[in-house]
Amino acid sequence: MKTLVEIHMLQNFAPSLLNRDDTGAPKDCDFGSVRRARISSQCLKRAVREYVRDNELIASDNLAARSKRLVSTLAELVAEHGHDADEAVKVTEIALSGLSLSVDDGKTQYLLFLGQQELQNLAQEIHNHWADVSNLVASDDGDGKKKKTKKDAKATIPKELIKAMEAALDGGKAVDLALFGRMLADLPSKNRDAACQVAHALSTNAVSREFDFYTAVDDLQPEDTSGADMLGTVEFNSACYYRYAALDISKLVENLQGDEALALHGLRAFIKASVYALPSGKQNSFAAHNLPNFVAVTVRQDASPMNLANAFEKPARGFADKSLSEKSLEQLADYWHTLNSLYGQGGNIYFFATHPAQEDDKKDAHKTLKSMNATSVDNVDSLLEHTLSDVKDSLGVA
Repeated sequence: MKTLVEIHMLQNFAPSLLNRDDTGAPKDCDFGSVRRARISSQCLKRAVREYVRDNELIASDNLAARSKRLVSTLAELVAEHGHDADEAVKVTEIALSGLSLSVDDGKTQYLLFLGQQELQNLAQEIHNHWADVSNLVASDDGDGKKKKTKKDAKATIPKELIKAMEAALDGGKAVDLALFGRMLADLPSKNRDAACQVAHALSTNAVSREFDFYTAVDDLQPEDTSGADMLGTVEFNSACYYRYAALDISKLVENLQGDEALALHGLRAFIKASVYALPSGKQNSFAAHNLPNFVAVTVRQDASPMNLANAFEKPARGFADKSLSEKSLEQLADYWHTLNSLYGQGGNIYFFATHPAQEDDKKDAHKTLKSMNATSVDNVDSLLEHTLSDVKDSLGVA
């Protein structure tokens, strides 16, 4: 039975520049024939990964690192086995060439996403075959600089080492790798399909670009000098975003090698980080530390994922008696109710919102949500407990 966990959020940000394009402008897109603010899924996932790491929600041994600097990282781990640090770099570089991972100037051709346990296991295998590979370093023109082709490397690296290193690339029970997946172009058999899909955050309202003209004065300029010593402009916007993510629990357990306890721990960390993590772009200039106005989590079995962005195909607009975030919640609840009526697929819904229900408002979003057998919870912790309880039941975990 496939268990699907989905997160829906509305988050109203003050003026900010959270995610920039190649020109330095806020990312945006056209949706519903109007311009919308956008935060890329890559930006959101990085914020989640950083929040999990910085707040130690997951042990470091169960996290991954994305880098081109695999050689230097592995060499340090290899050197911990008692080998010379400089020689460890050369041996590591040659060993990696046996995996068809080309290295230039100490860096791989592209970013590799590897779990900490994978790195440790690779270093262990290089240590175990140190004598064989170090002999190749000595015969490599005496200076280790002769470049080998992938075919040459495969022919010279001990097959036992290649097989052992390939076996070491098993995902390493890294939660973030299991959630977000990876692609290794040269080792397609070691790719990991993501258990979690994260949508680009999309503004519920239409936006236009704003420009901040700034100046900076030199503190040490002569007293008889006036005016600024630096000036420029920076683009920004303010928007209420709809955020969505869908997580396949069965796939998460599979990616974590059947470790259901770790999968549940990872789910808790992911939901909590999704709520609290913020993109870091230009925060020193704007300090847009705005937590979500609305958070809902659904737990459903054998159901289709439902991104509710079309609730805002017609952009939301605030009025004198109703804020933009309130109007956005109303549109979201109405659309959700419509889809639920048409497609059903059951499941449990848990939500909380910063806007209290108004008993005399016939269009109140909370009433629409409650009509779908949703459960209103008090805070993030209670939302997590309800969600994890449902997921445990689906997995048959006590």
